[in-house]
Amino acid sequence: MNLNLTKPLAFFDLETTGVNISSDRIVEISVVRVNIDNTTDILTKKINPTIPIPIATSKIHGIYDNDVADAPTFKEFSAQLFQFISNCDLGGFNSNKFDVPLLAEEFLRAEIDFDLKNRKLIDVQNIFHIMEPRNLTAAYKFYCGKNLENAHSAEADTVATYEIFKAQIQHYENIEKLDEKGNAFKPVVNDMTVLSELTNRFKQADLSARIVYNEKDEEIFNFGKHKGKTVKEVFEKEPGYYSWMMQGDFPLYTKKIITQIRLSMK
Repeated sequence: MNLNLTKPLAFFDLETTGVNISSDRIVEISVVRVNIDNTTDILTKKINPTIPIPIATSKIHGIYDNDVADAPTFKEFSAQLFQFISNCDLGGFNSNKFDVPLLAEEFLRAEIDFDLKNRKLIDVQNIFHIMEPRNLTAAYKFYCGKNLENAHSAEADTVATYEIFKAQIQHYENIEKLDEKGNAFKPVVNDMTVLSELTNRFKQADLSARIVYNEKDEEIFNFGKHKGKTVKEVFEKEPGYYSWMMQGDFPLYTKKIITQIRLSMK
């Protein structure tokens, strides 16, 4: 089947030094770009993270320090990658919680203004968990009838995710579910806007959900002593809170968002 696309959709997967979005680094990235005509282009690259890869992590994805010693750093590779996913919506498996936020951090460290305002985010894992709660290997077997060879290889995982996504649409496109009010609806359709809304359960302003939107579409804090208060209200009454966040261990993308809010207040 063909995806109903109005712009390219880039599926990607990261292998990293760990799972801390703020401090860990990419060691391999693979992107399957699905063009509007449904042709695909694949870009896979090992990355020198410039920090040691923990042995425990290397045993999971099979990438060790010596494997990336001569690889380009993310900053050296960033321009090529940025161009490859230019004007693309983004998709992945658990990508909204991990891959997209970490990729954004890497771009910002490389001094590339990576902005998600005009990109739809589609998390294939969220569709899977809504309809059939399992993991990537089980999803591949369930939807595609195949065993996932070379699991934790970025390219194998990315290609599998793309194949699962297409199979999910075929499998669920005419299946109805009941919403919270008991009304029947079809959650999965071949429409990237609908699927983006489906896989993003609540509207967040940043990628780590520290800043989300309230019913009035105002940015509010989603953590700490000011949880539920608007960011503008807090910054007006307690200007030092902005400085505290900028100096704290928050993701760069979060700092980018609160800076935009603060500048809009002037």
